[in-house]
Amino acid sequence: MTGHRILVVEDNEHNLKLVRDVLQYAGFEVIEARSGELGVELAVEYQPELVLMDLKLPGIGGEQALHLIRDDDRTHRIPVVALTASAMQPDRARVLLAGFDGYLEKPISVPDFPGQVRQFLTGNPADE
Repeated sequence: MTGHRILVVEDNEHNLKLVRDVLQYAGFEVIEARSGELGVELAVEYQPELVLMDLKLPGIGGEQALHLIRDDDRTHRIPVVALTASAMQPDRARVLLAGFDGYLEKPISVPDFPGQVRQFLTGNPADE
């Protein structure tokens, strides 16, 4: 597949399936992790172009996984976007202050999601 490689770190099976299916249909290559620890390992192994990270994960949470990715010379340049149901304005500010490159809300908008992801790949998210 020639699409951009996206790592999705999400422990909820239904959310993971929806995100994976929408991205694959749009031509992206999707790698899946169901924990923060595995997400960090797969980021190192596969060097994705973007990581979509849930915040509430078993084991280490999304913020801690983000810091591990940022602290590793092999992965520190990979953009990491929070993918979370925490949709209040203070949550968004906290996520950005934690060092995420952006924020996408769950539930995702199926028609809009591939375009939102592409914006993060180009470094030009609409709401930043």
